[in-house]
Amino acid sequence: MKFLNNMTLGQYVPVESPVHHLDPRCKIVAVLFCLVGIFMVRGPLGFTMWGLFFLALVGASRIPARLVLSTVKPVWILVAFTAAIHLFFTGGEPVFSWGILEVTREGVVMAARMGLRLMLLIMFAGLLTLTTSPTELADGLESLFSPFRRFGFPSHELAMMMTIALRFIPTLLNETERIMKAQIARGAELERGGPLKRLRAFIPVLVPLFVIVFQRADDLATAMEARNYTGGEGRTRMNPLQWTTGDSAAFAFSLLFSFAAVFLDGRVTLP
Repeated sequence: MKFLNNMTLGQYVPVESPVHHLDPRCKIVAVLFCLVGIFMVRGPLGFTMWGLFFLALVGASRIPARLVLSTVKPVWILVAFTAAIHLFFTGGEPVFSWGILEVTREGVVMAARMGLRLMLLIMFAGLLTLTTSPTELADGLESLFSPFRRFGFPSHELAMMMTIALRFIPTLLNETERIMKAQIARGAELERGGPLKRLRAFIPVLVPLFVIVFQRADDLATAMEARNYTGGEGRTRMNPLQWTTGDSAAFAFSLLFSFAAVFLDGRVTLP
């Protein structure tokens, strides 16, 4: 239950802010450059710069910082597991040993790097979905993929599938929470016992959830057919995307910041 309450992936928070008004293509490409820059930094200076940049974006988006930072909570196990692998399986100068496990100085540094990289990656991606509506996200992805249509790439269909998947994540989580509450009210013990017992207890939750998923997919397909949806060929938009001077300035700043963070981090970095 707590896991579902912390899930913010796919949610959109409609707030009047400069980040919300940016073109979705600008935000998508800028985030991609930021993610590349995050994986290229190695030292504390680079991570500090990216952390401050992220906090500045959160302030400009006018979204509560608690909501943005909560995007990491559902995947903290993945972050911890990745850091643990580098911590115990990286060779180098030994610092601590316990049985067959050995912690090295290089392992500590690599674990910190990978953990921070994953956290920043998830938070930047979460900020993108929090400040971009599903419709804008679909239009932006379709526009970015459109040059590949001449090679037979289904840009509209791919953008539609990705957007529908993101759009229905919060809906399915709400359905899961509703089913879990109903099962608990009937006496099911979903949060007690060992992992195997909890897994077995979730079977009465998964079965109706799968039924609801197929029902919603069928309803969505029926609604799209009733509206004569035949794909992206010849379709128009009520609100066409418009690239403004502000988008160019934001994109240029994110690109320059990515290069600056990587360049300055290369001057002061850990061995």
